[in-house]
Amino acid sequence: MFTLSDLPTPTGEPGTGMSLASAGDTGASPGSGGLKHSAGPWTSASGTAASLRTSTEKSRGRLRPAHEGVTAGAAGFSAVGALTEVLESWEKRLAAVRGECAYLDGALGKVAKEMGETDVAIERSVRSVDAGERR
Repeated sequence: MFTLSDLPTPTGEPGTGMSLASAGDTGASPGSGGLKHSAGPWTSASGTAASLRTSTEKSRGRLRPAHEGVTAGAAGFSAVGALTEVLESWEKRLAAVRGECAYLDGALGKVAKEMGETDVAIERSVRSVDAGERR
């Protein structure tokens, strides 16, 4: 059977615990269960995705009006066709980014909720064990 304590530490010593590069030093001793996650980074990332979605849509909405009149004013130039192709390409790209950000906003928000609920459930179960030992 494999357990987290079977994983090597960053120094390579076997069987002393687990650490995450992104978690930094929690101050917990190896094997003490110092790993803790929170909804904070997930909620923040979700909010960033939502903001990017909004700003991307605003930018996409400004592209076509910014190009109005260019076709009439530059009639006869070969660059007009290329400019129209570039406009349409950017509209498609920004629409794809907007869609991806909408997905990420929802997915990251769901992770934040699940992580928070997991933390609460684990805390309750640990407290119930602690309460049982004190009796």
